[in-house]
Amino acid sequence: MTTNHSRQAIEDRRSRRRLPDWLRVKTGKAQLSEATRKLIHAHGLHTVCEEARCPNIGECYSRHTATFLILGDVCTRNCRFCAISSGHLQPPDPDEPQRVADATAEMGLDFVVITSVTRDDLPDGGAQQFSRTIQAIRQQLPEAGVEVLTPDFQGNIEALRTVLQAEPTVFNHNVETVPRLYAQVRPQADYERSVGLLRAAGEIAPQIPRKSGLIVGFGETHEEIKQTLADLAETGVSIVTIGQYLQPTRQHVPVARYIPPEEFDLYKDWGQAAGIAQVVSGPFVRSSYRAAETAQTALARHS
Repeated sequence: MTTNHSRQAIEDRRSRRRLPDWLRVKTGKAQLSEATRKLIHAHGLHTVCEEARCPNIGECYSRHTATFLILGDVCTRNCRFCAISSGHLQPPDPDEPQRVADATAEMGLDFVVITSVTRDDLPDGGAQQFSRTIQAIRQQLPEAGVEVLTPDFQGNIEALRTVLQAEPTVFNHNVETVPRLYAQVRPQADYERSVGLLRAAGEIAPQIPRKSGLIVGFGETHEEIKQTLADLAETGVSIVTIGQYLQPTRQHVPVARYIPPEEFDLYKDWGQAAGIAQVVSGPFVRSSYRAAETAQTALARHS
């Protein structure tokens, strides 16, 4: 009898066979990866690495790093590129911030990345949970850097202010794709709202470096990528990440094109020419990939 899990495994294997050579998934040492996985699960936590099927999970877990996913593992939105599930929502767990802090201390992290599912059901979109998590980490690891990757809070500037008042090291919010493709890829999101959130973050806390990210391969044109990078530069972001979209399942939006590595180099040049100090661009790049190294460079330039 074929189970849902085995059917998904077969589907994933078929998908991998269709990938070009430069997109063969990188892996880390299995034993080291499993140790990180067990530690995270022992604390009752989620990571975007697992929930979003990140292709870098083996590499990151084997290096004892992870991107923590707070506010549960169920999202109120149904973005057609994202593997995180939607369904029955639970209230924010008041113990979650401390469990994240305990896990980061046990892992010995000097830089922590926190993201969340989108919680449009909450009045503040989960902003207070971000704030409490930052504070809990700082109590455990006073010298650690903390990067937050937040949803758009439905444009709620007071929610944004709540997060920024906790003084994260880096504030990240991804636009994900070009404006024309929002209806297809992110039907419950709004491009101008996301750009506005990044701009507002600079007005509220100009001392905190801002970051955003794009996924390519949905069918965007070169001119659309250039314009989006120009829009992000206008907001004052200092870091942009650009990576290849990989279809999680057949139910998600299909890949329109696999971008060759040399084209990612072009994107980097376009972003820097637009005025973005740091553009990290490549097939496997994700918004949290090697975030500590990226933040270190941004902070040096920002000071």
